[in-house]
Amino acid sequence: MTLDLRPFAVALGGFCSFINLYAPQALLPELARQFGVGAADISAVMTAGTLAIALSAPFAGTVADVLGRKWVVTASMAIAIVPTVLIALAPDVQTIIVLRFVQGVLLPPIFTVVIAYIGDEWTPQEAASVAGIYVMGASFGGISGRVVPGVIADLFGWRAGFMVLAVITLVATIIVAFVLPREKNFVKSDGLGASARQMLAHFRNPQLVGTFVVGFGVLFGFISTFTYIAFRLAAPPYSLSNSALGFLFTTYLVGSFASPLIGRGIAALGRRGLVFTLLAVWLFGILLLLASPLPVIIVGLTLCGSCGLLVQAVSTGVVTTTATEGRSSAVGLYTTSFYVGGSLGAFLPGLTWERFGWPMVVIEVVVMLGVMATALAMTWPGERPPDRA
Repeated sequence: MTLDLRPFAVALGGFCSFINLYAPQALLPELARQFGVGAADISAVMTAGTLAIALSAPFAGTVADVLGRKWVVTASMAIAIVPTVLIALAPDVQTIIVLRFVQGVLLPPIFTVVIAYIGDEWTPQEAASVAGIYVMGASFGGISGRVVPGVIADLFGWRAGFMVLAVITLVATIIVAFVLPREKNFVKSDGLGASARQMLAHFRNPQLVGTFVVGFGVLFGFISTFTYIAFRLAAPPYSLSNSALGFLFTTYLVGSFASPLIGRGIAALGRRGLVFTLLAVWLFGILLLLASPLPVIIVGLTLCGSCGLLVQAVSTGVVTTTATEGRSSAVGLYTTSFYVGGSLGAFLPGLTWERFGWPMVVIEVVVMLGVMATALAMTWPGERPPDRA
């Protein structure tokens, strides 16, 4: 029996994407000190990357629908190493922001195409579990992107942290190039024009549109929560170090380990029921972040991060199984909504943080959870879980 390494390869593609995307997040307080800027200004380092992804993701999917999957993934992974190295050499915040935008443009051809690959190469029943494995790899990448630079920054400086990430990305690229097989079930689009028409047709599908709203809210909640809790905990009375702030992101390892079990949750509750349940737990978690004791904050972060990852895994699976044509462009549109949410989650709460403080940031996330639940109720069909003997 041949071991199927495809799930490992797609997980590694997600890992490679998110280790680069989230690398600056735990370092934002340090970068603000180094360059003498405020929280709202330094948050542009995150906004630039997420905004670039939002703008480029649909086009990445459209191109992949024409060119194929594996070639686009591996080429993008290799090229993405360049801006990571250049960020380590950047002389000022403005240069970092520009390079982060360039890096953001290069990431959608990796992860949107990997998600489309899942939809092409596995049955709908298998795709939910493989999407969970992909999310687990992506979340480990996100965690590593925060923890590794934080630890390296405390030991050797923040620039060395980005150099280490470049080496990790290079190794991941080589592995994916050898392990990920060329797609077998990919149906090539009839050209960029036809692919673009398929992309626009997705807006006529209410379930897809509702899923785009859910994706918007997921990253809005993630970015706003984990970015500005870092500023709160970097200040007295907590005064956490770069390494400690990076390790805060390990709180959603619970969600990473639970992601491959998404299929069981869907079987028990249906996609709609499962996401409603996760949103309720997420609401409880964000409210815990109003407390002062650090252990309570860590529990709250664990619930927020884990629920967000699981909602993302379910939503990703919905996109890949709902879009019957132009799957890459559907994933690209979902990614755009996801990262527009992330861009606003980095920017708007920064203004709120500076004017009103942490409690108002929490309120913004609570409102967004309500928006997600409303979109879910209006557009996702109810599912009856299978009868149990």
